[in-house]
Amino acid sequence: MSRSAGPAPFTLSRDPFGRLVFVGRDGIAHAGVVPVRAFALTAPDEGISILSAESKELLWADRLADLPEPARTLLGEEFAQREFMPVIRRIVAVSSFATPSTWQVETDRGPAALILKSEDDIRRLKGPGALLIADSNGIHFLVRDRRELDAQSQKILKRFL
Repeated sequence: MSRSAGPAPFTLSRDPFGRLVFVGRDGIAHAGVVPVRAFALTAPDEGISILSAESKELLWADRLADLPEPARTLLGEEFAQREFMPVIRRIVAVSSFATPSTWQVETDRGPAALILKSEDDIRRLKGPGALLIADSNGIHFLVRDRRELDAQSQKILKRFL
């Protein structure tokens, strides 16, 4: 699909089964489309693609803000449902500085406990101080900027990095 000045006219809705339905300029309805963020962690509101059920790109938008309001709302709901990634605000305690260890953390979604299997489960992301921490259950926790954490949290993280 051509990536020009802005997205072509389209409609986005839900069918009775809750699936997203995309209708483009050609009038063809595509049920079960999947929205994808090109830069989900570093620029979540930039580079939005809508893919058909067959993984064909139906629409590209440089910015979520470029899309009409009803579509932005539906896409926001879909992303929120699919992308569960709590943001760590504070590391309260760790059971051990050896792995595996249990971490007690405060997140943007409330308190949580995660099990860190190995130091390799902490990944540095592009951007200043950003980390992605995978727990033993496959849930990913985000640290937007480890330098903005309190001193105790930073001290704990240094032991694992």
